[in-house]
Amino acid sequence: MQQDDLIGVTLGNYKILAQLGQGGMARVYRAHQENLDREVAVKVLPPWFAADRNFVERFNLEARLIARLSHPNIVTVHDADEYHGHLYIVMQLVDGGTLKLRLDQLQALNQLMDVLEAKRIFTQLASALSYAHEQGIIHRDVKPVNVLMDRAGRPILSDFGIAKALAGSKELTRQGAGVGTPEYMSPEQCQGGPVDGRADIYALGVMLFESLTGRLPFMADNYPALAHSHIYEPPPHPNAINPALDPAVSQVIITALMKNPAHRYQQASDMAEALERAVHSLPVDTGQRGSGPLEYNDPSRVATIPLFTCPNCRHFNKAQTRFCTACGFPLNPCRICGAQNPANNRFCSKCGQPLHKHQ
Repeated sequence: MQQDDLIGVTLGNYKILAQLGQGGMARVYRAHQENLDREVAVKVLPPWFAADRNFVERFNLEARLIARLSHPNIVTVHDADEYHGHLYIVMQLVDGGTLKLRLDQLQALNQLMDVLEAKRIFTQLASALSYAHEQGIIHRDVKPVNVLMDRAGRPILSDFGIAKALAGSKELTRQGAGVGTPEYMSPEQCQGGPVDGRADIYALGVMLFESLTGRLPFMADNYPALAHSHIYEPPPHPNAINPALDPAVSQVIITALMKNPAHRYQQASDMAEALERAVHSLPVDTGQRGSGPLEYNDPSRVATIPLFTCPNCRHFNKAQTRFCTACGFPLNPCRICGAQNPANNRFCSKCGQPLHKHQ
């Protein structure tokens, strides 16, 4: 196929205008939807996928599931179809670049992403993942190029479901493509095991590491070496690469990158909450915290509020906190099932077993 063979072609209701990008799996075009007179993005898969009827069924099923998602940080899917051997999926057009482009721009300037910018981007991405996970949908390929940015700087996660649809395709091996991207794959993905939302949280941790240190936690020129690192090797401590990074923010990254899924944040919203608290604890934000509720200002209340000590940094935390507000460390994990419980729980909220207390 020529690189521009679809320019000017009409796929269903969509006239292909220009190529926006190309990845290992597909090309993305700007297109005009003629019946509604609007511009959209059309992702077109290589023709060999359309020849695999099992893949086509999975692709259509995943497209229907993703089209039901409605979240400000998840790209809207308008349509999916097949036309003359071309499988395509039609999405909202987001034309502010990608997180990959943003990181490349910072690297070209020999700069790192500001922690406030990272907090803004990653809490929104975590919100998108939490929402999708609640709907039973796992992304499986979270990476900077799949984070679209609109012109206001809002991150919008794309390509939900594509990795799952590809998972059973025999063409993957033959065409040299893989499910997921090795630099961002969780240990369980690298081992070919079952995955859940915690694999996406790991990938989010890799991206946060990359954004705040300027490099990936693991680098190699081949898949086996990368997979080995994800499975067996501890990532470098973020502060070893960026000493200016606050330890509380580093701890958020470290927790997201735990090898055992049970030791990571169990929900993306947990990671977002820990990141918010870590950033708000920074001295630079001290003058901006007066707008929020100050719960411990009344001395008469302090003695009546039970506090729980973090076993990692000895910071005091409120009873319903699951992760330390200072360093992000799990406060009350279940040793049986790995669930993260509020600090004051005596029994695991997931499996009911008695919990070991740190206090």
